[in-house]
Amino acid sequence: MRTSLMVVLLFSLSLTGCFWKKHAAKQAPPPSRAGASAAATSRSATNQTLIVTPEQGWVGKVALVNSVGRFVVLNFPLGKMAAADQRMNLYRRGLKVGEVKVTGPAREENIVADLVAGEAEVGDEARSQ
Repeated sequence: MRTSLMVVLLFSLSLTGCFWKKHAAKQAPPPSRAGASAAATSRSATNQTLIVTPEQGWVGKVALVNSVGRFVVLNFPLGKMAAADQRMNLYRRGLKVGEVKVTGPAREENIVADLVAGEAEVGDEARSQ
């Protein structure tokens, strides 16, 4: 008797689990944005691929900071050096903290830049404007 009761309970629980999965699949898509066509909305609802585009600007890291002389040494990946007189923004944890102007000299993957505004710390990210 106990075994048959357990089997009935397990069977009923499995049916309710399947019921909720089917119910969730029948939900309506989110409302469309203003100005979006119905075809584009239905196409985006069915196609859930993520498109990632690389950033086109130069990205480097602050390797050395001289606060007395107000200059920094920027380190870039090989073949991706910033040009002289180029202005770049400094970011720390996603927030803009300063601005530099690349002056040179350059050696291998490092180049010197004057600190124009804000502050800099080792490890800050330098991005072109």
